[in-house]
Amino acid sequence: MSILPREFYLCDTVTVAKNILGKRIIRKIGNNTISGIITETEAYRHTDDPASHAFRKITDRNKVMFGEVGVAYVYFTYGMHYCFNVVARNSKTAAGAVLIRAIEPEKGIEEMIKNRRDVKLQNLTNGPAKLAQAMQITKEHYGLDLTKKSTLYITEGIKPKKITASPRIGIKEATDKLWNFKIKI
Repeated sequence: MSILPREFYLCDTVTVAKNILGKRIIRKIGNNTISGIITETEAYRHTDDPASHAFRKITDRNKVMFGEVGVAYVYFTYGMHYCFNVVARNSKTAAGAVLIRAIEPEKGIEEMIKNRRDVKLQNLTNGPAKLAQAMQITKEHYGLDLTKKSTLYITEGIKPKKITASPRIGIKEATDKLWNFKIKI
């Protein structure tokens, strides 16, 4: 399976949020490989998106959103959870990232269940914090180049049949933007 090239992420953030659906996340932990198909995403842009971490200014937390596309933006939220994003934007935009909200587990499901402490399969990776916990994605992955084979990367996957769009989840601003995208497998 070919790893998505940097050019894939050098596009409007909303477009990447749709196009990355059906792609496969690969996570290597020691000798184990776990993977899943991306089934839900959200786009977060820059000056036109008050819900984005990049909206106001560059900070230590969000600086990777202003950097090279195709790298991981991992942040800690609510004092207990990590969330995994991929930096994506066109050359005319200063910042942007796609939040990976959910995957359909494929390989290493037993390992994911162990990482989540015996959670049932239907709730294993159906939220951004659940996904990060199941795949052991943490702050150590912040800034990791996802366009190269390493401990975490994204490859081609399946072609989605239908993509649905709705408002993003858990935000208070820019709720009119239908930038949450989902597929069913």
